[in-house]
Amino acid sequence: MRSDHYRTLNVSPTATQAEIKRAYRQLAKQFHPDSNRETANHEKIARVNAAYEVLGDPDHRKSYDQQLQYLTQLEDAGFSTGRGNRQQRTADAQARYRKPQQTAQQADAHLEQWLTQIYAPVSNLIQQILKPLKEQIDNLSADPFDDALMADFQEYLEDCRDRLHRAETIFQSLPNPKTLAGVAAHLYYCLNQVDDGIEQLEFFTLNYDDSYLHTGQELFRIAAGLRREAQAAVKEVV
Repeated sequence: MRSDHYRTLNVSPTATQAEIKRAYRQLAKQFHPDSNRETANHEKIARVNAAYEVLGDPDHRKSYDQQLQYLTQLEDAGFSTGRGNRQQRTADAQARYRKPQQTAQQADAHLEQWLTQIYAPVSNLIQQILKPLKEQIDNLSADPFDDALMADFQEYLEDCRDRLHRAETIFQSLPNPKTLAGVAAHLYYCLNQVDDGIEQLEFFTLNYDDSYLHTGQELFRIAAGLRREAQAAVKEVV
């Protein structure tokens, strides 16, 4: 079953932005450990934060509503739309990268094109996301409650989101050669880790819970390792 941000916040899909904000504050107060230890629920507050991150922004909400409408249409037509677990997402990714056999000349041209137009820019965008994190956290650690420092950190995360979106768009623009299926898989896993890491760091900016910050750092560390594995896999093929 897919998540429903409206249900998470206990609001109607027709709720106003003010109603959504009010519902979020009530739930955050109810489940956050610093405000109410009797009803504290880390998993619940994480879902509430994720829902408000989408519905609290009119543009993000509009895109989410369009996605909901599309998924509903698919379900009405009999298609399954569940995201599934990471193992399933991995299997789906690997299945997408199977290509018919090509002649040696076509294969070489395809390989060069994919490395130049897909692998190189995606890998560079990932590095532009991962590399500044330590410096950004060091700057923020001077005073996490300083509005200016937090604004700088949020601007960094917005930039990360933009780069991630560009990387995902590029990655999906051209099927990979069969010989580079391993490289493509490493990049796919890496992008997933980056996406989840950014999400955790965004949660931190909402409630200053260090557990989100540490989880985000760990996910970025895993992503960096996957990027290195992709680089090693390229060297084995080229």
